[in-house]
Amino acid sequence: MHKLADAVMGLTVLCACFQAGPAVAGSPEEVKTLAQTIRSVDQQGQGHAAATKAIQQLTTLDAEALPALLDEIDLANSLAANWLLGAFESIAERTLRDGGKLPTAELERFVLDRSKDAKTRRLAYEWLLKVDPSAEQRLIPGMLDDPSADMRRDAVRLLIDEAKDTGDAQAARELYSRALTGVVHDDQVKTIVAALEEHGQQVDVQKHFGFLPDWQLVGPFENGDGKGFDVAYPPEHKLDLQAKYEVQTGTLGWVPLSTEHNYGIVDIAKDFGPHKGAVVYAVSEFQSPQARPVQVRLGTPNAWKMWLNGELLFAREEYHRAMSLDQYRVDAELKQGHNVLLLKVCQNEQEQDWAQRYQFQLRVCDQAGSAVHVASQQASVRDGRRKEPTTSGSSD
Repeated sequence: MHKLADAVMGLTVLCACFQAGPAVAGSPEEVKTLAQTIRSVDQQGQGHAAATKAIQQLTTLDAEALPALLDEIDLANSLAANWLLGAFESIAERTLRDGGKLPTAELERFVLDRSKDAKTRRLAYEWLLKVDPSAEQRLIPGMLDDPSADMRRDAVRLLIDEAKDTGDAQAARELYSRALTGVVHDDQVKTIVAALEEHGQQVDVQKHFGFLPDWQLVGPFENGDGKGFDVAYPPEHKLDLQAKYEVQTGTLGWVPLSTEHNYGIVDIAKDFGPHKGAVVYAVSEFQSPQARPVQVRLGTPNAWKMWLNGELLFAREEYHRAMSLDQYRVDAELKQGHNVLLLKVCQNEQEQDWAQRYQFQLRVCDQAGSAVHVASQQASVRDGRRKEPTTSGSSD
């Protein structure tokens, strides 16, 4: 067995099973030292023996060690975090089984600290909830704008439940409207939109999610036998929206295309051309009021590459996957002012009915999935005239 697999198995077993003997007190300094030893295990399993001893010691500590352990989980890489998580849960489970108490005040402080990692905060919240069910009503209503998508989901759920239970139509509408300001999960969005429409209020779903609706497209460039994925066609060398290119179908330039689809789907096959064995480039230009980190979330059944302001962000050469909302999540940095996003979308030559989808949807949001609204500078597909800047969810 691979050394890393041995390390994972050994530490996991220790976290789950090392329960013998009474719990002992552990200072934050001791927890930090032991956690650093666990984090030192490398991908080849080096440091496994020392980490095993550290896990043994961690799992014998009492519940007072849990706040410091949360801090260490928050700082750890994904591999070490899993091992430290096992130690946390072993201590917490043993404490409750033996009739002890968890440090609820410290757990609550950690939950409320938005600078901490969302997954670690959720861990603290779920253990807090086990011993203090009142924490939900005390904490969750204030998390409608939380950076944790899970916390937001709970806050939205409470508002939806309240709206369903009220017998006052105006109150229900206000509750649904308030829930809409924080909702990031598609199933909850659908519930809220349907309810608001019943109350006579329309919702711009495209704008809510932050989809980019306005694009310039050019192609089709050659992708026979999938070779075009690795070929850097002219738009990758120099982006010139006034340029003409020799493509499969002749000499063509960039064509403006906008989508009114609620979920921002740009249907290349339907609205641009049902090209096979082809590469199409799509460009969206937009203004950001400030420099900031974002996630660019893409859905497509096609192979693709993505650049932001000339920097390659990510690429995936895979065809005919199921397309879904937020299928790919790519971290990026917007500049203040003008930004240019270039997408290369590749279709292969298969003729089966299930292989005909040539489309994408793309939105800009924060880590929780809340839309980052930017001002589009693309031309309108309807008349080719320059559009005034609009929010990213708007379309003609």
